[in-house]
Formats: sequence, structure tokens, C-alpha cells
Amino acid sequence: MKNLVIAAALLSLPVVTLADMAQYKGEAKQITGAFFEELKGELGKGMKAGGPVAAIGVCRDQAPAIAEKHSQSSGWDVGRTSLKLRNPANAPDAWEAAVLKQFEERRANGEGPDTLAHAEIVEENGSKHFRFMKAIVMPPMDKMPCLKCHGDSIDANTAATLDEFYPQDQARGYKAGQVRGAFTLKKQL
Repeated sequence: MKNLVIAAALLSLPVVTLADMAQYKGEAKQITGAFFEELKGELGKGMKAGGPVAAIGVCRDQAPAIAEKHSQSSGWDVGRTSLKLRNPANAPDAWEAAVLKQFEERRANGEGPDTLAHAEIVEENGSKHFRFMKAIVMPPMDKMPCLKCHGDSIDANTAATLDEFYPQDQARGYKAGQVRGAFTLKKQL
């Protein structure tokens, strides 16, 4: 009887084909790209308006709203996570933490930033989910000023603002080329 129940439960789960996987990956990459471009634009506006201190406010206030907007418009759960958190609300689950560690290993082995992505079908609480992560790799300062808030040489005013907003901040000390975290997406199948 137990085997029959397990077999029935497995048969009720959706079947995912290679074509489905390709479609989900394509959707996830498109959503990630749109999220990144919108966030980058808002951070650029913040940097122009008030430097790194203003950009911190963008990350704190606007980034979650941008993620929520993309979640609502796409039907996916959209967010960011890291092994070294600034915002505790972005803590990785076990699957995300394992993928982030893989990203760090892949990067240490010389893999380029543009290829650091991972997609997988996982079962959670009896249902299947398509999960996707795309690494966020710290760019050189001349490309984007991320290191002004995440690097190892943060000015005193920026550090004080980070300390005020994020008293348990761990997201400092990065160098260009290191994995900072990842965009993370999930869709129930």
C-alpha cells in the first residue's frame, strides 16, 4: 500500500522536458537581466545624486521593491542572496547556499563571470520547483562603483551609514572579480 501511495504521488508531479527546461532558463535569464538593469539604473541615479551613501538607500529601499515588482509581473519569486549578508532578509536557503559555494569554486577555477549560472528542478514540500541562480561578480571600479560600498577601502562616511542601516553587515572586503552573491529565482511547476 505504501509503495502504491508513493507511486501515485510521483505520477501526480509534473513532467519536465528538455524543452521546458530551456524555456524556464530563458525566462529566468530574461527576468534576471531586467532586474539587474533596473537596479543598476537606480543605483546609478543614487550615485549621481549623493554618492555611495545615497546608493545604500537605493539598495535598502528600492532593491526589494524592484525584486517584488519583477516577482509580481513574472509569477516567479525573484530576489538576491549571498553567503556574506548585508541584509539578513536575503539569507540563502540550503539550496542557494550550496549553489553560491559552487559559484565561488567555479570562479576560483577561472570560470568567467558571465557563465556563472545554475538551473535545477528541485522538490520542496511535495511539489516541484524550477530554481535558477545567476552569480553577481564584483566588477572593476571603472565599470561600476560597487566596491565603494562592498570593497576593502570604504570611506568613513559610507562605512558609518552602512553601520547605521546594517549593524551586522558582512558584505565588505570584496575585490573585483569575486562572487558577491547571486540573483535567485524560483517558480513552482
